[in-house]
Amino acid sequence: MIAKTPVPPYYAVIFSSVRTEGDNGYSDMADRMVEMAKQQAGFLGVESARDEIGITVSYWRDLNSIKAWKENFEHSIAREKGRNEWYQSFKTRIAKVERDYEFEKAY
Repeated sequence: MIAKTPVPPYYAVIFSSVRTEGDNGYSDMADRMVEMAKQQAGFLGVESARDEIGITVSYWRDLNSIKAWKENFEHSIAREKGRNEWYQSFKTRIAKVERDYEFEKAY
């Protein structure tokens, strides 16, 4: 589902990754991280897709909200497991959203 975000400006954290073989607890942890992020101050929404490359974009009110999420203890544990078990490679980008456009077909 496409995240319902407020009128810009806001921030996007773009996490692109290539997974290792097998689940190894990844799916449960990914679900847990989304649920925890939703409780975090400044969280606006998330979108995710996975094929050969996984891309998760989380949206945040400001840079302080992103920093607080990065410093979350459980999120730190998940990041460490990602480095050691779940990802062959990944890259995180942080971008300021200055404009967005929306289209939804009515049925």
